[in-house]
Amino acid sequence: MNPNAGEWKPSAAAAEWSPSPSPPPPPPPPPSTMAITGTSNADVNMKMNTDARLAPVEPYDDEDNDDPLWRLVLDKICNGDRDRATRLIADPDSLADYPEVVALIAATSTRGGSAVSTMEVDDGGDDWEEGVDDGNKYDNNSGADACVNDLVDAVKGIDVDFKEGSPDSVAAADYSADAIQAVEGDPREHLNLVFIGHVDAGKSTLSGNILYLTENVDKRTIEKYEQEAKERNRESWFLAFIMDTNEEERAKGKTVEVGRATFETKHHRYSILDAPGHKNYVPNMIMGASQADVGVLVISARKGEFEAGFDKGGQTREHALLAKTLGVSFLVVVINKMDEPTVRWRRERFDECVNKLRPFLKGCGFKIKKEVKFMPISGLNGANVKDEVDPKECGWWANCWKTGENNTSQPTLMGLLDSLEMKGRDPNAPVRIPVLDRYSDRGTIAMGKVESGTIRPGTKITMMPTRQTYKVDGIWSEETPIATARPGENILIKIGGAGMEDVQKGFVICTDPPCRSVDKLICQIMVMDLPEHAKILTAGFQAVFHAHCAEEEATVTKIFETTDKKGKVHKGAHFANVGMTVICMIELARTVPCETYDDYPFLGRFTLRTEGKTCAIGIIKKLPPKKE
Repeated sequence: MNPNAGEWKPSAAAAEWSPSPSPPPPPPPPPSTMAITGTSNADVNMKMNTDARLAPVEPYDDEDNDDPLWRLVLDKICNGDRDRATRLIADPDSLADYPEVVALIAATSTRGGSAVSTMEVDDGGDDWEEGVDDGNKYDNNSGADACVNDLVDAVKGIDVDFKEGSPDSVAAADYSADAIQAVEGDPREHLNLVFIGHVDAGKSTLSGNILYLTENVDKRTIEKYEQEAKERNRESWFLAFIMDTNEEERAKGKTVEVGRATFETKHHRYSILDAPGHKNYVPNMIMGASQADVGVLVISARKGEFEAGFDKGGQTREHALLAKTLGVSFLVVVINKMDEPTVRWRRERFDECVNKLRPFLKGCGFKIKKEVKFMPISGLNGANVKDEVDPKECGWWANCWKTGENNTSQPTLMGLLDSLEMKGRDPNAPVRIPVLDRYSDRGTIAMGKVESGTIRPGTKITMMPTRQTYKVDGIWSEETPIATARPGENILIKIGGAGMEDVQKGFVICTDPPCRSVDKLICQIMVMDLPEHAKILTAGFQAVFHAHCAEEEATVTKIFETTDKKGKVHKGAHFANVGMTVICMIELARTVPCETYDDYPFLGRFTLRTEGKTCAIGIIKKLPPKKE
């Protein structure tokens, strides 16, 4: 700058000058249409980068609603945000990162003719229809839907790798999941089997052997488990290692958590629930039994082990009682370890166990002739599990099952399970799914068993007891997307719009009308046992209320009447002893979703436990009137 320069002033002529109107700038040239012949990401990126890198950002108008690329980006990736969709289409580098776009371009290119350019603005909306020369014409209203149908097949083979947490990645991932067509459920009936019984009765070994005999575990894995069991000096445990997967369970030889596995036969699909037998883990056993359709009560025939489990304090009694309370339809009693040296398949030992169990199971509420089956087996060597025991070892069993003794006309456990038929499952009733657990995986996923009704993606649901409404975004059975879930299915449900805090264990997923949710109820209970410090049950008695998957602190607030063992009714009684039936009112610390037993049996059963004991089993008779 010149320091000597004075202050600049415009001349008089210049001061009077004003700009004249100038012609508008020429419109930018339209991006060229690219013909894509390959299907790889590299080819798509190259074409997009060379043909439309500097394409201007111009908003799409209503005439572009049928362009499949525009509909894909606007509806699925940008969730209706037109400005963002326009920016994405104008930025080919970013757009090529979405596998749906890559698949769409690849799908259109393989149909023959010229593909629609990803950067081309279609003024008339007819180019997509004209670009199809295979005879499948799409009208203006169904072009995007037809494109999505083609996209389904193309998306299946794409391995998506998104950056975690990106909104675009979440939207794209959701679209990918929706684009993959869900399969209809398997027509074979699904049954949940819970294996229960005293500790060391052989539940895990039997469960593992079933998986091995049905070819769900390969021989190499079995050999590895055999070696591991041998190193622990527990050679007979190798089959149990299939179900007992964590180090604590293998080291102690005790199941802690409910093991889960599946197997199939020609007639049914099964889920195995291997429940812990130790008394310290009864709450975990209750969680497994609450989902079960069939209970397999495993009894050890070994001398001394049956007596330890069945005598007072053993878990055989409590498990059988809980199984009935939690809604098991059938109880298959397998007398295990019949090949043990102290037994050697002797019928006398089998009959001794059966004769002691019959009256007890009848007292639990089982109908012996219809609901209880008895069978001798060896869970370790597989005799009577899939194949019948050799008549040379057990000559009396063939005549036993052929004559229908012990309520079974099948020679093996697998055959017996296939012969069972579930009743009372209503696919047309309102949906009821007690929530067993939940976790987060790009949305909140709830785990549960469909107790009644039929649920599909898109179903509007009500979460009880919070009464919040949501929409089902997806359903999976054993990690396979399905279009429909019927009663008896164990499923995963992706709940749209729900956070982890909105879905809790013990909640119930419902369709209209939703189930009740109360903190007071009138019930009928049978007193089974009482803690040491309370020899009678009176008003003020406290315990933990277990119903379906819910647990809540409970207090008996009023006793209306009692019925003693002789059938004598005492109106207005103030206390009850072990063995009595009681009509009483129970108050809960928080509201729990439930129903009366007459309306929904699976939501109307409950158990009261305290100090590690099952004190009472009961059914809900009456609920408070609904509040408007």
